Amino acid sequence: MMSNNIHEEVQNYYGKELQQSSDLKTTACCTLTAPPKHILEALRNVHDEVLDKYYGCGLTIPDQLQGLRILDLGSGSGRDCYIAAQLVGEKGFVVGVDMTDEQLAVANRHLEYHREKFGYLKSNVSFVKGNIENLDELGFEPESFDLIISNCVLNLVVDKQKVLNDAYKLLKKGGEMYFSDVYADRRFPKNLQNNQVLWGECISGALYWNDFLNYAKNAGFTDPRVVEDKPIGIENKEIEALMGDIKVYSVTYRLFKIDGLENDCEDYGQAVVYKGSIDNAAHSFNLDHHHHFPKGKMMTVCGNTYKMLFNTRYREAFEFYGTWDTHYGIYEGCGGKMPFTINAEGTTAAACC
Repeated sequence: MMSNNIHEEVQNYYGKELQQSSDLKTTACCTLTAPPKHILEALRNVHDEVLDKYYGCGLTIPDQLQGLRILDLGSGSGRDCYIAAQLVGEKGFVVGVDMTDEQLAVANRHLEYHREKFGYLKSNVSFVKGNIENLDELGFEPESFDLIISNCVLNLVVDKQKVLNDAYKLLKKGGEMYFSDVYADRRFPKNLQNNQVLWGECISGALYWNDFLNYAKNAGFTDPRVVEDKPIGIENKEIEALMGDIKVYSVTYRLFKIDGLENDCEDYGQAVVYKGSIDNAAHSFNLDHHHHFPKGKMMTVCGNTYKMLFNTRYREAFEFYGTWDTHYGIYEGCGGKMPFTINAEGTTAAACC
């Protein structure tokens, strides 16, 4: 942990030391991918002051949001909340949680501006002051959100496991946590974790990717899926010298709250056909970085992917084929192969340890 006052230091860094995105000392808290057309259109309706104080590292707005109830963890100045508010429509609702007074002041200052800009009779956005490590103390009902988003914030908290545990409890069944953050290829040494600038710049609080996978699974999010990942170039010689060989990446994950997901991709002989009906995805739909569904083409899928489509808001956009009657082993190409050596005759060979 960086210090006993980590929360105060993060509040000070994002509330006082940073006044706009250009004040960042590295590119870790910068979005590296150009937004799709519909997000760009939504961004044009967001107030300039809100945009100027954006410190995210990815795109945290998935597809098919109409009517959803969304929670944004570490909502900052409210940029992603105001984008999502347009996509959920007047019948949907977005709640942002942040602990920094200066950021909340910006977000709240423009509630009426955005309501008028969106043409809504009443605002469908609200902001709550709170530490996302204490989501269980903010008065939210269990299973009250369809979607939880977060943009480059998990790395700033100390008890990352608790954040994921609480998020899981707040999601409805079939809901998901869709978020971007910074991850490392190894665990950061204590001296770098104690560096205030490295922590505030979303670097030294970054989880080692394998630790994150274990945290997610411990919380109940079996089979985390990568949507997008990109290496981060720090572009600051002093900080690069401190980090040495440690590499960091901006990664967007989606974590589904679905009963019965398995630890590996198991093959039951199932298939799906995408109908082309998801908003802004008329020709094809990407579930994650290795599940691409062209409209009208039958695609074989593992049992987990089948459930991620059948048991979620995407169900009406697909046709489903197959049952759970026959298990064919690990789905080809998804890892988890039989951990035994096969000899030239095609039989398993024993080995001593």
